[in-house]
Amino acid sequence: MTVSTATEATARPGRRLSDEAFITSLVAAVAVGLFIVASVAVPNFFQPLSMLNLITNNWAVISLGVGVSFLLVSGNFDLSVGGIVALSGVLAVWFAQAPDGANALSTGFGFPTWLAIVCAMAGALAVGGLNALFVVALRVPSIIVTLGAMMVARGIAQVITQGSQRNTNLPDDFGVLGNLTMFGTSVKLPVVLMIVLVLVAVFIEKKTVFGRLTYWIGANPVAARLSGINNALHLTRLYLFSAAIAGAVGILLASEFKSGFSNRGTLMEFDALVISLLGGIAITGGFGSVIGMVFGALILAVVTSAATGMVLSPDWQFILKAIAVFLAIVTQTWALARRNR
Repeated sequence: MTVSTATEATARPGRRLSDEAFITSLVAAVAVGLFIVASVAVPNFFQPLSMLNLITNNWAVISLGVGVSFLLVSGNFDLSVGGIVALSGVLAVWFAQAPDGANALSTGFGFPTWLAIVCAMAGALAVGGLNALFVVALRVPSIIVTLGAMMVARGIAQVITQGSQRNTNLPDDFGVLGNLTMFGTSVKLPVVLMIVLVLVAVFIEKKTVFGRLTYWIGANPVAARLSGINNALHLTRLYLFSAAIAGAVGILLASEFKSGFSNRGTLMEFDALVISLLGGIAITGGFGSVIGMVFGALILAVVTSAATGMVLSPDWQFILKAIAVFLAIVTQTWALARRNR
């Protein structure tokens, strides 16, 4: 039995672009258009440093967007990533803190930094495994499971930090990874890792069986299963993959600021979902791309930066994000429907 995906082009004479490439091009054009408008409307927006900051300041959300995008393409959600960011960062700090602290918040296990990182990653993967257990084995809707996992992860982080943060009695090498600059520039290691992650994700998406299976499961999970695909195993791997990315992001942020903060990563799960949807990934699965997600991140970054430059309050910025997502989904749906008449 063959399984078709929503990413394949409709067979029409003379058509050069698949529907996916068409939407990605549309999203890229919108990103460029918004940048031009913001450069005209917002004072000092069009500067080399501002353009660089659009990427570097959003490395964490773009990284999370990779895992969220793969799961969305498979027809599932992951709203737990923000909680995992907080939990992994707090765990890394807690395990690395010396055991002779002056108070509870400065006392830890005294592990070497590398071992603290390994243990923190294990905690992140445990949350990803919990997601997979309930979604795959118990067939609970992923949006409910991952929302609950996010609250559990953040709740554990709040218990460990007593609702505050741990930022003392850490070894000197704990802050190296998050603040290491590359190639004699001001670009930090996390930004470079984000770029590598995106490139690897694009390769997996376009050139590997793993990527193809993700689209097949999202387009038609029943047909995929009847074709011999192990849907349960594949989704388990996707949830572990997303949790591993979130864990790494949380550890790098904890290293950058040399602190484990229980509120770190708040609403990052929303931003990761927003940039995926802005990038043209179908909320029903089987359609979209990582490259589109990156352009979606640029759209969100331009909107947020422009709103800040216009001195709009954070409340208005939140409303602008919601409007941007709504318009993106409506526009993409209309454009595809018109194209496929």
